[in-house]
Amino acid sequence: MIPQVLPLFTGIFGVLLLASLIGASLRWKLGPGNSVVGNLNARIIAWWWMVGLLLGAFSLGKAGLVLLFLFVSFQGLREFLSLTYTRRGDHRALVGLFFILLPLQYWLVYSNWYGLFSILIPVYGFLLLPTVSVLSQDSTRFLERTSKVQWGAMLAIYCLSHVPALLNLRIPGHEEAGPLLVVFLMLVVQGSDVLQYVWGKLFGRHRVSPEISPSKTWEGLIGGVLSSSALGAALHGFTPFLWWQAGLIALIINLMGFFGGLVLSAIKRDRGVKDWGDLIEGHGGMLDRVDSLSFAAPIFFHVIRFWWT
Repeated sequence: MIPQVLPLFTGIFGVLLLASLIGASLRWKLGPGNSVVGNLNARIIAWWWMVGLLLGAFSLGKAGLVLLFLFVSFQGLREFLSLTYTRRGDHRALVGLFFILLPLQYWLVYSNWYGLFSILIPVYGFLLLPTVSVLSQDSTRFLERTSKVQWGAMLAIYCLSHVPALLNLRIPGHEEAGPLLVVFLMLVVQGSDVLQYVWGKLFGRHRVSPEISPSKTWEGLIGGVLSSSALGAALHGFTPFLWWQAGLIALIINLMGFFGGLVLSAIKRDRGVKDWGDLIEGHGGMLDRVDSLSFAAPIFFHVIRFWWT
């Protein structure tokens, strides 16, 4: 772990401690039955877990972060496919997806083989998964089944694998900035989710998409995205970016994170469920925590790779 990460995590733990005290005082004042306070405290608890796991992964080096996100992808893929329609003819393709493509993708990240990492799933996975399924000679709803398996692979494996891939980027003059880029990405995107929730509860009046995500409001979206973009600009000292570059990048990934949450909410509505799972008590499954990250991570990675490396 590089030295700059330690003071950053110290600050994060300080903020979480303050948030926990505020949440506890609100619960004492308004009572344990208040749903808004309960949801806020659930988010704070989820943050403690996420930050703790991230710090633990950093303490183990690159391998620790790769293994952490391999688990996140495995769990997210399991949640996604458990809610999608598959048939017996897809079983071999699913075995290959979980036990060949998933570990291979993260091995490519660990070994820094960018050429194959960037095309393994969108090219070879896209072609091989339906090929394996079609050999079962089951054409019932074949297009639907294949599309869902491929979409799960892209969302849960390919997109999320770009988070540990940030460790492979070598920026001139900032060759060891990879861990800081990971923390920046997660703080800004996850912070945007929390701030959108807070702004929405305080000032939300106009819904962005009532049929897909009734809880999201324009006031929450604008306030949360701008606040988290300002947070990104304030964190520029830990990154290779100037303050305005950090703010602009934060704005881009915050917007992508919002659309990621909206798209996955639409999928949940289509499947008739509220949450992807119950991995996190009172706060849904893994995909409920990383939906925004799945859309933001590849954009963040390629913006940095194209403009800074």
